[in-house]
Amino acid sequence: MAASNLVSRLATAAVGVPALLALMYLGPAWGFYVLVAVAGCVGAFELFSMTHPQDRVAQLVGVATCFATSACMYFLNRNALVMMTLLLVAPLLSMLVVLWRLGDIKTTALRVMAGTFGPLYIGGCLTTLALLRKDQPGFDGPGYVVLALGLAWASDTGGYFAGRYLGKRKLYEAVSPKKTIEGSVGGLFGAVLVAVVGHFWFLKSIPLAHAIVLAVVGALLGQLGDLGESLLKRSTGVKDSGAILPGHGGILDRVDALMITATVVYLYTRWVA
Repeated sequence: MAASNLVSRLATAAVGVPALLALMYLGPAWGFYVLVAVAGCVGAFELFSMTHPQDRVAQLVGVATCFATSACMYFLNRNALVMMTLLLVAPLLSMLVVLWRLGDIKTTALRVMAGTFGPLYIGGCLTTLALLRKDQPGFDGPGYVVLALGLAWASDTGGYFAGRYLGKRKLYEAVSPKKTIEGSVGGLFGAVLVAVVGHFWFLKSIPLAHAIVLAVVGALLGQLGDLGESLLKRSTGVKDSGAILPGHGGILDRVDALMITATVVYLYTRWVA
C-alpha cells in the first residue's frame, strides 16, 4: 500500500512539476496567479466541507470570500485601507453567514471561527506564493517561488523517508500518530539542502546564511502547519481533505506546509531582502 502510494505521488509530481516550472519561468505573472487562485478556491472548498458539512450555500460563500481575499492580496496589497477593511469585514461576514445558516447550534462557534480564519489563512497565505512571482524582478521571482516550494516539499519528503526508516519516537501522537521526531529532523535536513542548492543554482542573489535560516524557520513552521491541518481533519473526522491529486489526497493535504513556507519567504523578501 505504501509503495503504491509513493508511485502515485511520483507520477503526479512527474507531470505537475515541469508544467509548474514552465508556467513560472516562461508564463506571465498573472497566469501563475490564476493557478494559485484556483488552488486556493479548491482548498477553501475542502476546508468548508469539513467545517460546514451539508451546507453547500455556506461552503460557496466561504470559497467566494477566500477568492476575494486572494484578489485583494494580489492586486491591492499596497493599499493599507483595503487590507484593514479585509481584516474587519471577514469576521463580520462569517458571523452573518452563521446567523443566516444556523444549523446545529453546537457547531456555530466552529463555523464562525472557520469562516474568519479560512479566507485569511488559505486566501492570504497561499497568495503570497503568487506575490513572490509578481513582486520580485527578473528571475528572482520564480527563484523565490521555487525556494518556497522546495522548502515545503523537501521537508515533507525528508520527513517521509527519515520517519519511515529511522523513526522511533513519536512527535505528536495525539494529533498525527505516524509522525516522528526523526522524521522532523530529516525534514529539516531536506529543507536546508534545498536552500543551499538554491543559493548556488536558481537563486544566487540570496546570501547562504539567509537561505539556511529561512530553511530552518520555514521547515519548522511548515511542519507545524502540517500538524495543524492534521488536527483539523482529526477533529472533524476526515482522513484526507479531498481526493483531487492521486496519491496526495486533497489540495490542503499538499499545501498545508507550503502556505507557511511561502508566507515566511514572502515576509523575508519584504522585510529583509
